[in-house]
Amino acid sequence: MDITVRRAEPGDFEGFCRIFSDESAQSGTLQLPMPTREHWRKRLSDTPEGHYIFVACAGDEIVGNAGLHPSAPTPRRAHALILGVAVPSPWQGRGVGKALVGTLVDFADRWLPVTRLELTVFTDNARAIALYRGFGFEVEGTHRQYALRDGRLADVLAMARLKAKAP
Repeated sequence: MDITVRRAEPGDFEGFCRIFSDESAQSGTLQLPMPTREHWRKRLSDTPEGHYIFVACAGDEIVGNAGLHPSAPTPRRAHALILGVAVPSPWQGRGVGKALVGTLVDFADRWLPVTRLELTVFTDNARAIALYRGFGFEVEGTHRQYALRDGRLADVLAMARLKAKAP
């Protein structure tokens, strides 16, 4: 099935809630389990300036989401955005993550004045690490005991992609 990517809309909140109800999407991101519909409705309705949120669709079904978010509220970090991706387990390994990351990289490179994309990824998520490397992300270090996941503190890799030529 073809995967299409588009900007997220407020009416997509149920798709986000469904994605983050998936254990794999929860454990691979920093989202909390058992999200409410209201949380995602509000988050998508009141998206702050400078946040760019996308969804991947298979037909009419939302099968993944991703976003670019400011790294810090200071102009000195305006050149950097944080990338986040979530794909529920039934759709992993089917090109959804690749479509989403490709869209984010293209959007940042062609339409935003940013030169650095950053992300963190759990050290045991080999599939995601390979995906990010394929788009030019490089490991910059390891954050030990970075986040609580299923009752244990887990390590993440800090990865970044630098634009070849600044605008």
